[in-house]
Amino acid sequence: MARTRAVLPGGARLSDYLSVGVIAKVFPLRAVRAALRECGRASQRRRALPAEAMVYYVIAMSLFRAAATREVLRCLADGLRWTRSGAGLRIASKVAISRARTRLGRKPLRGLRRRCVRVLAEAGTRGAWYRGLRLLAYDGTTLDVPDERRNREQFGLPGAGRGKAAFPKLRVTALVELGTRAAFAWEYGPYRESERKQAERLHRHLEAGMLLLADRGYLGVALWRSAVRTGADLLWRVKCDTVLPLRQVLPDGSYLSEFGGLTARVVEYTIPESDEPSYRLLTTRLDPLQAPAAELAALYHERWEIESTYDEIKTHLLGRHPILRSKTPPLVRQEVEGLMLAHYAVRHFLHEAAQQADDDPDRLSFTHAVQVIRRRIRNPGAFPRCASSAQAAAGRPARDP
Repeated sequence: MARTRAVLPGGARLSDYLSVGVIAKVFPLRAVRAALRECGRASQRRRALPAEAMVYYVIAMSLFRAAATREVLRCLADGLRWTRSGAGLRIASKVAISRARTRLGRKPLRGLRRRCVRVLAEAGTRGAWYRGLRLLAYDGTTLDVPDERRNREQFGLPGAGRGKAAFPKLRVTALVELGTRAAFAWEYGPYRESERKQAERLHRHLEAGMLLLADRGYLGVALWRSAVRTGADLLWRVKCDTVLPLRQVLPDGSYLSEFGGLTARVVEYTIPESDEPSYRLLTTRLDPLQAPAAELAALYHERWEIESTYDEIKTHLLGRHPILRSKTPPLVRQEVEGLMLAHYAVRHFLHEAAQQADDDPDRLSFTHAVQVIRRRIRNPGAFPRCASSAQAAAGRPARDP
């Protein structure tokens, strides 16, 4: 899809809209401190690298992939200068940064996720709804981690054409809101852990009023029944060898069937000139008047937006050499949290910009937004003193340097 430059009403650029706040607008300092207190990680004494600063540092690592670890800290130093914790922030050595990250752990970032990460689409968000249902999808991917002994032991080396892969891999499964492309929940673990297990852990984030799309690799009786119990509606692709008995043909050509002891509806269709001979979808939307087969067939292909989300994470955030920085399993897990939070922050700003411009969030450039945020983090005062000041400042156009 062609991309349009993000422009707000009145001619202000997306870079103007993202003038202040950056990370701290999405993850305010009060939420960071609450997450630190909750898990007992708040700094108990004056440190050169206080815990609050290190939370922001872990998120910023994914926005400054081309920069060395000390340079990432330098980019944050001015922005944190106004805070009590940031007043004495020093550009420490790589060893000191690693020790500070180890003290921090990943629990504060998970706590920050629980406090701040949510679905973004509002009633007027384009491409995020189908007949009043919020559109979601989940799928998995893998991330390369440094080839260190402990990483190999924890995450595993998958097989390759000849021998083993070059790097250990970590498996990630994310629950993404279609339309905004925001991953608002994620699970990760060793490469050997199946996507189905990770997907099942994501079901706690589902509820009535949502429509979950999934590829054929996820269809299984246990996972289907687990998802149905959440109250969410489902639209999943079916493998060609799945037995689905015909119970009743419906007026739109779909038919009622049974899967895992539950009534479901099957939609079959073909796409001209496609490599796939036919498609079969299984859905909990049983009434063809409320969800016509032709609409569901078109809707299912919106699932591919999750591939764009992973492309943003792996190509535009991680860059040309998409290998995580961290050399130990605890820091790898911490870095994954920071990476996903960084992507969410960019998507949060793009959604706000799209709402202001009455545009589809899909049409705004993710790459441009990341470049803007990188510039803004370097500016003194990028982290507002409170949420209200961030909101006020966000409404004032400011020129790019």
